[in-house]
Amino acid sequence: MHSTSTTPLRLPEPPPGEQAALDDGGVAVWEQDLTIATYEPAPPEKLPMFFDRRVYQGSSGRVYPLPFTERIASEPRDRAWRAVHIENRWIRLVMLPELGGRIHIGYDKTAGYDFFYRNNVIKPALVGLAGPWVSGGVEFNWPQHHRPATFLPMESWIEREPDGAVTVWMSDHDPFARMRGTHGVRLRPDSSLIELRARLHNRTDVPQTFLWWANVAARAHEDYQSFFPTDVRYVADHARRAVTAFPRADRPYYGVDYPARVDAEHPDADRIDYYGNIPVPTSYMVVETRDDFFGGYDHAAGAGFVHWADRRIAPGKKQWTWGNAPFGHAWDDQLTDGDGAYVELMAGVYTDNQPDFSYLAPGEVKTFSQFWYPITGIGAAHQATKDAAVSVQVGDGRVEVGVVSTAVVRDARIRVAVGDRVVERVVDIEPGRPFVESLTGDDVASGDDLRGGDLRAVDVEVTVTSGDRELVRWRPRADDDAAPEPAVATEPPLPADIASADELYLTGVHLAQYRHPTRQPEPYWLEAVKRDAGDARSNTALGAAATARGEYDRARAYLHTAIERLTFRNPNPADGEAHYRLGLVELRRGDAEAAYDAFAKAAWDVRWAHPASVQMGLADARAGRDLDALGRADDARRFGADDPLPRQLRIILLRRLGRTADADAELAALREDDPLDVLTGYLADRRLPADGLMLLDLAGDLERAGERDAALAVLAAATTAPAAGTGAAAPVAEYRRAAVLADAGDDEQASAARRRAQQAPADWAFPAGLDAHDALRRAVAADPADARARSLLGMWLYDRGRRADALDLWREALTETTDDAVLLRNAALATVEVAGDLDSAAALYDRAVRSSADPRLWFELDQLAQRRGIPAAARLARLEPHRELITVRDDLLVTLADLLTATGRAAEAIDLLLSRPLQPWEGGEGIAIRAFARACLARADELRPDAAGAVIERALDAPRSLGEAWHLLDDRASLWLRLGRARSEAGDAAGADTAWRRAVDESVAGEVGADTLDGARAARARGDHGTAASLRSRVAARSTELRTTPARIDYFATSLPETLLFSLDPADDARRRADELEAALARYDAADGSGEPTERSGTPAAATADADREVLA
Repeated sequence: MHSTSTTPLRLPEPPPGEQAALDDGGVAVWEQDLTIATYEPAPPEKLPMFFDRRVYQGSSGRVYPLPFTERIASEPRDRAWRAVHIENRWIRLVMLPELGGRIHIGYDKTAGYDFFYRNNVIKPALVGLAGPWVSGGVEFNWPQHHRPATFLPMESWIEREPDGAVTVWMSDHDPFARMRGTHGVRLRPDSSLIELRARLHNRTDVPQTFLWWANVAARAHEDYQSFFPTDVRYVADHARRAVTAFPRADRPYYGVDYPARVDAEHPDADRIDYYGNIPVPTSYMVVETRDDFFGGYDHAAGAGFVHWADRRIAPGKKQWTWGNAPFGHAWDDQLTDGDGAYVELMAGVYTDNQPDFSYLAPGEVKTFSQFWYPITGIGAAHQATKDAAVSVQVGDGRVEVGVVSTAVVRDARIRVAVGDRVVERVVDIEPGRPFVESLTGDDVASGDDLRGGDLRAVDVEVTVTSGDRELVRWRPRADDDAAPEPAVATEPPLPADIASADELYLTGVHLAQYRHPTRQPEPYWLEAVKRDAGDARSNTALGAAATARGEYDRARAYLHTAIERLTFRNPNPADGEAHYRLGLVELRRGDAEAAYDAFAKAAWDVRWAHPASVQMGLADARAGRDLDALGRADDARRFGADDPLPRQLRIILLRRLGRTADADAELAALREDDPLDVLTGYLADRRLPADGLMLLDLAGDLERAGERDAALAVLAAATTAPAAGTGAAAPVAEYRRAAVLADAGDDEQASAARRRAQQAPADWAFPAGLDAHDALRRAVAADPADARARSLLGMWLYDRGRRADALDLWREALTETTDDAVLLRNAALATVEVAGDLDSAAALYDRAVRSSADPRLWFELDQLAQRRGIPAAARLARLEPHRELITVRDDLLVTLADLLTATGRAAEAIDLLLSRPLQPWEGGEGIAIRAFARACLARADELRPDAAGAVIERALDAPRSLGEAWHLLDDRASLWLRLGRARSEAGDAAGADTAWRRAVDESVAGEVGADTLDGARAARARGDHGTAASLRSRVAARSTELRTTPARIDYFATSLPETLLFSLDPADDARRRADELEAALARYDAADGSGEPTERSGTPAAATADADREVLA
């Protein structure tokens, strides 16, 4: 799957009418499919993925209820993608609404340059939260990174504005919280500015967290530079785990010792603003700046781009790269066919790190804009505004000034001052026609003042004006190198180790807000109430968490406790949150009057007045109190003018009251503001979305407003909606219909709906949300024999952490004749995780694989066999008869290869690993390449020295078809040791010494593991017994550390692939790794003095294979 030449996409010409607009200096916009060679994702897994401990970009990688895709086609086919084209005289953009609304192409017509990376194929790799992810263009990541819906379609609409500007709007509901995200790409006729207009709406009834990162890709090479503002002195890693100086890294960062890489031939090797200097996958984010811009510049092409946004809401400025080395190049090959490497230059709004989340209140709408524009001929910008960018270079007795504008500027005045000497130029500038001039020392200063290249040492200022308006100004920042280094983040103590209840509460808030993947907030709040049973804030937080789990009685108790404390001395508390949340709980419990009273009290606090008024208005509407509801809707609109729900409720109520003209006027205004809103579209012309889950959202909105018949009709439409990338709605829609009908007193029709639910297709039906929970809970209570309701509700509960309750339901649903593979597998998984009964789980998996040909089931079955300690030969005997079925999966193919190696069939293992291209997934790299290395090591032992050496060399330079390459920091001492032995046996003493030296070097630099002892063996083979002893001591010390240090999961881990299927007890894992190291030490110590082991070092092949298979889980 290595890169091959790619035919550039042929972009269509504008239709005649749009070409005429373009010729007149306007903006052309049109919709026209774009045919692109596409590597299609396989259908997603039909099994729900409960990745509750998955680490993804530093926060939770939980994917449920989204279906998860684990395979991508290995060959492309042409596919027509819905595309929206927008163009003015300087810029051409192409948006792909079906791929998360991304900008796919950003082309500078004046320079003939793609300032955004143009990927000429759609070639997803397994990088996304739900699997597929594509590189290139601009991806809009929200409400977490990467965008969960990055490979899902959005609705689109074109807005033409009176001044000639055009905005292409795209909108969807996020797959998890069901918030609504809308973004519009605006182009004006007289500007090269691209404006991104975002509108983020929390359409739910509880606060939500979110981040927003616009992820720009730019084609990268040795001469591509990422530029940040000149006052940026430090950058930070994810979660601020580490910091380094910028642009010259002053310490090891991501394991690379940048200062040590600098030498006479590579004086700038520590400059991490250049892609070419970064050899490993690396992120860095600006910690602090007083400026609003950043960007990238291609010095080979003389072109680049600037991003600008108000730093007060948009502080995020980040670069990411796979790295300029074989490991990164292999990932580039996974993502494109010949378009090469790229860097990501991400711009964050309401966030400055990953993870770093902000809040959206119920009904809140946040709107903001970001801007990009191309630059040419000026180099990296030193200052930029929305109007212009300026660069200044000093050295060799000259000052070189470059200015590029975003619009036509006649008679722009460019003033350059160096000290008390001033030069002015009056010129015309416009996009693509920059001003660039090199001023000599005679023009502006004495030549001696301009010899050095440090701008901060020169008193220079550049100002660009147009008339009385300043476009951009730059002068060097004051030298603040002595500014304190920013602190790195620290792991919070465990609850028992925190002194104050206040810190316990806030630590829990942090964990919840940042969606921490491995540490839960509830233990911190529980510790707080353990010390003070009435702690109002922690009880409120616990009540909110219990509500989200569907534990309404428990939530009610926590919230009453909180309110008792809040009102102990003051019956009118300053904070209405506890009352508001109690209202939500009482609604779910069916006590409408208690709910209304709680909302009314919450509305005394202006922070909760809007959502509380919404809830009271909806309650009045359900009860038929339409005039009262109208008043509440007006209150809600007054407190939250941007929330469309009060206006939508008004339309419903005005129609009920016969005020059709007023309703129509309200609807017309609402449609003009936001035509892509689903409920607004339905109220206008009964327009229904195609997506089944959005139909469920719409039905919920209608039901809560008392529009029962409309809700039933929409739910009926959801029962026939085809399954999509977001999942399937049919059975849940029927159960929700049953609940609505039961509330209407129509028990016969409710029963019929439940029967239909039991027969509806259930592939990819993964229920989520409290409405689904409540409907399924009622279905379970209504019919003791309804296995479908129990199966679905069990999924809901398992995802919410109520695993024992889920297992109880799944056991109730199971019979001796059950052949539902999803139910059998879910019960097996819970039997491991909850009951710890591995043998019973294995029996359930056996039934599952007999019921379904899904190869994922075989993978999980084998993972369980490994955990049960089943020998490699027995596992192989179980899998091998099904080779054709199971080897369509990469993980099972690699598993099978490892088992072949472990049972003495290394040659077959090599052949199997090379039988087709493999696809890694981000965070799980190294699986295939290590399996190949193990097979090659085993095969080498069967061959003569020359042939053995060739096999090992093949492992060191892994075939491209494995889909990955060795990481710079990988320890390959075992391979180098074996290569040295082969060369020595072939009489090549110098070659042997070279190989052994590499083994030593990689072990010295690498993390400590059993392979470190192969570095020690290589040192002994070279006669370097001191290094050998040192390496052995490091292994022994690591073993002792594992035995004596309390084990816990790394708080700042960015990937924990070994916990994806079955949970991993940190203490058990530490003991296992200590056992492996001690066994390796024993083998090492038993070796003879020649430096060769009596048995190959490190973990035995089967055990090592097992360890890597855990990583695949």
